[in-house]
Amino acid sequence: MRMEQDLDDVVRQRIRGLRLAKGWTLDSLASRCDMSPSTLSRIETGGRRVALDQIVAISRALGTTVDQLVEPAADEDVVIRPEPHSAADGVIVWPLSGSDTPGGVSVAKMRIDPGRAIDPKALGVHPGREWFTVLSGTVELWLGDRVILIPAGQAAEFATMIPHAIGARGGPAEIVSIFDHDGERAHLGPARLTRRGR
Repeated sequence: MRMEQDLDDVVRQRIRGLRLAKGWTLDSLASRCDMSPSTLSRIETGGRRVALDQIVAISRALGTTVDQLVEPAADEDVVIRPEPHSAADGVIVWPLSGSDTPGGVSVAKMRIDPGRAIDPKALGVHPGREWFTVLSGTVELWLGDRVILIPAGQAAEFATMIPHAIGARGGPAEIVSIFDHDGERAHLGPARLTRRGR
């Protein structure tokens, strides 16, 4: 019974949260669901259990699915336990985003060793864009024929059709990087396959 009550509470919170996010009053949503504002108010506050036909009408009006309204909230959906993987020579990667990340982007923490050899004639190219912020150390961003130094606390964003590579200057560097789908395949490789430590 407790799990049912918890799920009821989650559904009520989601309905109210989505309604408020759209800037709608109880009257606005109720008219879209063909129910009275007082019924909707009692559903949101727990004074009334929501029926299946009401969930269908409410989800449709809110532009979501019944599944999204009733999906249980579990820690496994929230907590990511990154496992380090070696992605390239001198680079260790901790995937920080789940396998079902919206928009097809991946987030990863990377540690780059200063001894990583970068061949200016073999810089990588792939479709898309890349973004990273430097957590510690100094990063060497090889971008075309330039080498740009990026210290801790600064960030970089660039088109990945420009030949590029990342190294570290004067010691190890740590970054958090956001990749689109193409960047993920090019830079994370197998590290992307194991995202959640369970």
